[in-house]
Amino acid sequence: MTYQHALTSRTEGIRPTAPVKWRVLDGLMGVFWQAEAHAGAQGYYRSADPRILFFFNDVAPHIRMTEREGTSPGAWRPMARAIYVPAGVPMWTQFTSPHRFSHVDLHLHEDRLLKFLSPALGTSAARAAIARPVELQETRAMEMLATLLVEEVTEPRKPGLYAESLVGSIVTGLLDLGEPEPERAEGRLTAAQMRRLQAAFDARGGRRLTVAEMAEAVGLSESWFAHVFKSTEGTTPMQWQLNRRIDLAKSLLAESPLSVAEIASRLGFSDQAHLTKVFRQVAGETPAAWRRARQATAG
Repeated sequence: MTYQHALTSRTEGIRPTAPVKWRVLDGLMGVFWQAEAHAGAQGYYRSADPRILFFFNDVAPHIRMTEREGTSPGAWRPMARAIYVPAGVPMWTQFTSPHRFSHVDLHLHEDRLLKFLSPALGTSAARAAIARPVELQETRAMEMLATLLVEEVTEPRKPGLYAESLVGSIVTGLLDLGEPEPERAEGRLTAAQMRRLQAAFDARGGRRLTVAEMAEAVGLSESWFAHVFKSTEGTTPMQWQLNRRIDLAKSLLAESPLSVAEIASRLGFSDQAHLTKVFRQVAGETPAAWRRARQATAG
């Protein structure tokens, strides 16, 4: 399968320290980079095909990443040593300190991945697997494979089939290929994941969780979590959370003597006006009006 990758990238403050090496194989391309960056350097990457990044040193203290442009500082996370990025998923990176690094970048044609995985997993499970992002910090099991692959990318000595088999081993070691639960195979959160999410929300006492924190609670990347959450609940993660915060506000209005301002403070709203605005959007009336109506009914 003749292959040419289609990666869109923009970088600032990152430069190669040695010539870039690459090798085109059957339905994939391996690229080996050695580079350095200064603090504040940044990059943007998006590919029409799935890809794998494997770093040969620990970059977590120096590089952070996100899939959301213009996101808040809290949504950034340390970059892992091995990353699988599904087709079409963007990535923004920032360097928090100067750093020299090297990595192998594997660009994979989606049909090639499906052809490799389907005989063992079945087509449906294979499609589900290649749609799930993966980030792995513990990479000792794959490091030798990646090192051998770099040797074949930079100075090929063996037939392409050998390098392709190394890529296949890296794919099976990195991708989430476990037998998926029926809900997850269809791109949905499992009941257990929803229970963990509810527990994380309860632990905050009604205060707001970021999407990144919600994703972490269920063990998924932020981009994949946002996608499957809407398939599961029919709403966005933030709207789901907001509805539950308003439910807590109703409980406090009905069962406590706290003022609306005190309830707003307890639940992490910026002030009484903020809670009133959101409460009206969700419940159709102000907190004070809802409390009066509830007291009148109880009386």
